[in-house]
Amino acid sequence: MRAYFGLDQPLPIQYWGWLTSLLHGDAGYSIRTGRPVLIEIGERLPATLELTTAAALIAIGIGIPLGLLSAVRARSRLDVLVRLGGLVGLSLPSFWLGTLIIVVFSLYLRWLPNTGGYVEFARDPLANLALLLFPAITLGLALAAATMRMTRSAILDVLGADYVRTATAKGLGPGLVLRRHVLKNGLIVVVTLLGIQVGQLLGGAVVVEEIFSVPGVGRMLLAAIVQRDYALVQGAVLAIAILFVALNVFVDLLYGYLDPRIRLA
Repeated sequence: MRAYFGLDQPLPIQYWGWLTSLLHGDAGYSIRTGRPVLIEIGERLPATLELTTAAALIAIGIGIPLGLLSAVRARSRLDVLVRLGGLVGLSLPSFWLGTLIIVVFSLYLRWLPNTGGYVEFARDPLANLALLLFPAITLGLALAAATMRMTRSAILDVLGADYVRTATAKGLGPGLVLRRHVLKNGLIVVVTLLGIQVGQLLGGAVVVEEIFSVPGVGRMLLAAIVQRDYALVQGAVLAIAILFVALNVFVDLLYGYLDPRIRLA
């Protein structure tokens, strides 16, 4: 068995063999199932991508509007309430929040199936959204809180800039000033945060997928680590790393839209 998987070779030779095989589209075979690693990952990747995308959309949809509202109404009671909510959101561990959601919405209210799971969107869109809603909230709540705090800080910095005061002195209304001069410049910092944090959602999905029984890459990675399925661990970590790099490339491209000076550079 050791000779078959090349485990009797020195580590540099094992790594070189794995790398050359990967360049030819062969990431090895799972020790547990005997199936190709790329097929195992390909079957579970859609669930993880749907979960992280839904969590990111929830974070953006909650964090940016609340952060903008908190900045515009700075030092008000609403600002204090929003900041307190953000602090609570950052303080809640995903494993505790996920367990609490299951206890409340599954055991008591019966809104969530006891078994969790995943249904493809093409097969049953409503069941897909119902099963992904609570895992996405669990995964995206901390990111929503971080996005809210960063948006508030960035918008406050821009609101104090000279060109914003000049635009206001020229007679532009508050809404027009926000749309033309504040949002794009303020969101550059927020986009940077989202590019990093959304990539980290892929790591946080390991815990959430296990709690809600979502058959994604994160849950597969956890099972592979426990069962010492090294080929599958390597492939899953590589897939997560590639997705993280792709997200950061997308963020760099988005900079050009938000700030034309970056395009010229």
